[in-house]
Amino acid sequence: MARKAIVHKSQKFMERCLLAKKEGRSVPLSTRAYNRCELCGRPHAYMRDFGICRCCFREHAEKGLIPGVRKSSW
Repeated sequence: MARKAIVHKSQKFMERCLLAKKEGRSVPLSTRAYNRCELCGRPHAYMRDFGICRCCFREHAEKGLIPGVRKSSW
């Protein structure tokens, strides 16, 4: 429950920032915006290219849900 609340709070903040930019106003406290995993809400180890954290990335890559990604071996 707490994770969902934090993700919801972060989304609301981002919406307010976008609205402020659209209206030409300065963004209040723009440094508070940070990336979170879309699936679990984890704030650390976020991968920008995929929009998810490393844990979710690994799970999805193992299941083959991310196109173009496969396990490396050497």
